[in-house]
Amino acid sequence: MRKLSLFFAAMLACAQPPARLAPGYDSIGTPRLKADLTFLSSEALDGRLSLSRGSEVAIQWIASEFAKAGLKPAAGDSFLQPVPLIEFTPDRQLTTLSIARDGQPAETFHAPNAMSNFPNDVSLGGEVVFAGYGITAPELNYDDYAGINARGRIVLIFNHEPQENNAASVFNGIGNTRYANNNYKLFNAQRHGAIAVLTMPDPNHQGPQRRVTAATARLSPQALADGGPAIPLFTVGALVSDALFAAVGKRSMEVQHAIDAKAAPASFEIPGVRVDLHTATATRRRGTSFNVVGWIEGSDPLLKDETIVFSGHFDHDGSGPAGVYQGADDNGSGTVGVVALAHAFAANPVKPKRSLLFIVFAAEERGLLGSYYYASHPLRPLATTRAQINFDMIGRNEAADPRVITDISADTTNQLGLIGTDYSPDYRETVERQNKTVGLNLTYKWDLDSFNGILFRSDQYPFLLHDVPAIWWFTGFHPDYHQVTDTVEKINFDKMAKILKLAYLSGFEFADEAHPPRLEPRAKAK
Repeated sequence: MRKLSLFFAAMLACAQPPARLAPGYDSIGTPRLKADLTFLSSEALDGRLSLSRGSEVAIQWIASEFAKAGLKPAAGDSFLQPVPLIEFTPDRQLTTLSIARDGQPAETFHAPNAMSNFPNDVSLGGEVVFAGYGITAPELNYDDYAGINARGRIVLIFNHEPQENNAASVFNGIGNTRYANNNYKLFNAQRHGAIAVLTMPDPNHQGPQRRVTAATARLSPQALADGGPAIPLFTVGALVSDALFAAVGKRSMEVQHAIDAKAAPASFEIPGVRVDLHTATATRRRGTSFNVVGWIEGSDPLLKDETIVFSGHFDHDGSGPAGVYQGADDNGSGTVGVVALAHAFAANPVKPKRSLLFIVFAAEERGLLGSYYYASHPLRPLATTRAQINFDMIGRNEAADPRVITDISADTTNQLGLIGTDYSPDYRETVERQNKTVGLNLTYKWDLDSFNGILFRSDQYPFLLHDVPAIWWFTGFHPDYHQVTDTVEKINFDKMAKILKLAYLSGFEFADEAHPPRLEPRAKAK
């Protein structure tokens, strides 16, 4: 356990923030939160769809609030960091995968047996290697690429990660580690020299499949023009994967059993087989959105070079036949929260020792694009970024949603979920300590949930891939998630204000303490 400074010990003794923090703390109140969120989630912003007029209004509003608070622009002399995007529509008929074996005529597959959402038209081909789950995790003594050469080849991998139903697994058992996500696997394949990735469902996967919401499914995909994966990923069905495994006399189910039995790789080359891939787009356009970024310089001459990040995303799902997807909770609540904290820290006469970065990301709903772009083009070094508090949906009480399988507490009116603290027990200790002043009911249940893939679904994840202690603050799903009924009158502003007060106190400690949160690279098995 880390030693507490006399300042923080005194704060806990009186169960209220000390006078030196009170101006900022007391500035966080429900009237302003309600007024700001009423505007941001109004139909006038038309659902804040990425690259739309409504999102541009949101961008300018956030920048103006940062300026009014007195923050410094973080992107040179601007609060706006350009995020270059490509919006496209895949051509499912012209997107193909062909398998040729031992000089025989090639067999060609289309959707739904071979699908790709790649923003560029490319044709490529080569030999194939099977790389297990596509994971390289030195701290777990696990590397699917050990003993195989992926350079210049196409890599076939399983979805998810080993031993996903084993609670004692070093891969966090019934939870997820940061390695189970396809974007991580694409970046990892690139590092090993691969030219494309084929991902297939786990042959032994049990239980229902998570569904895509209608609101998201109707939108054209977007991708980063710079800073995202540079090689295509194809999702393949059993006709393709069975043919590739049969070429070496293996069955995918047996291979997965072998890997999961010992959490040991079972990778291999697939000789005598060539795969040719072609990706095609029916429509394609370039556009630019913006991350909105401001900062407060730290008060300590040395520690001010280090950074604490407060973040959220401003975009949502636009409008459609059902109406406007106003996104009051998702993620108007997080955007308004970042703005409120910017005002609170700026208004407080005493400034933290480390610098504070306030960033509201673009295009989260299209694949965390703004945060991935920031992670590849950071405005302050990630190596000295000590913690991230990421807000995404902090305004509601969790309630049953047929799209989500989870146990829900009987009373969620005072509950806040913290996602990812397995990677930083230090972070969790600090928040719990500060929560003695605020009194929220904290839950960590999402860290034991691999079904919903929560760890990868908000803007803290790209920071976690860069070893930053990055935690998602989240009040849970509800039936209005990604629906036109996610409106401002359903927000629990009292709870939202408490969450922001807890973030204010926690962020102040992160910024002031001698030993900020550390990342534990190995997620703890439960």
